[in-house]
Amino acid sequence: MKILVFAPHNDDEVLGVGGTIAKYVKAGHSVYVCEVTSTPDPEWTKEEQTQAKAAHEFLGIKETIFLNLPMIGLRHYDTAEFNGKVHDVVQQVEPEVVFLPHKGDMNFDHAEVTYSAMVALRPFNVPNLKEVLAYETLSETEWNTPTVDHVFMPNVFFDITDTMEDKLKAMAFYKGELKEFPHPRSLEAMRALSVYRGSTINVAHAEAFMLIRAVRK
Repeated sequence: MKILVFAPHNDDEVLGVGGTIAKYVKAGHSVYVCEVTSTPDPEWTKEEQTQAKAAHEFLGIKETIFLNLPMIGLRHYDTAEFNGKVHDVVQQVEPEVVFLPHKGDMNFDHAEVTYSAMVALRPFNVPNLKEVLAYETLSETEWNTPTVDHVFMPNVFFDITDTMEDKLKAMAFYKGELKEFPHPRSLEAMRALSVYRGSTINVAHAEAFMLIRAVRK
């Protein structure tokens, strides 16, 4: 099975889906990650993408795709061109499961990635697609204004008890993004969230998602 994860920024995929990615890889599935944006600083971009590749190699990701679109600038990017690039990724991978950022996250890049991906994921474009799920991103999902259209309401949980340490080790490659606790983008906060989500389904660690679409045949 092919799994595609869209990450607006380097590290979003590990924060939101790291344990589930490791779980899929260990089960023999192929995971692809599309990193959508990069910074205007070439040196910073090179360093972040080097860290991303290292984290992905550790997790066993089959391929990393960098679109290098403007960070914090997707709202002002040409919509047709943006949609075309995302569409090309979907057609290249032909995924059966897709993970997207939660559209209610505080960073507008997250919403724009999801809107564009949903255009590319229209059923007639990806006939083999079985599931589309939205993930939560610490320091983005929980910090937006608490309105109904922003709330993250998980209804799908993946038991990552066996892969939680892999998630934390993968995140450690992102040296420039890690913060000291109690910042949410810290290893301790990641572990705390996984424990909380795990307790919801009576396991030690879990990642939570919102189901956008599921097709059963």
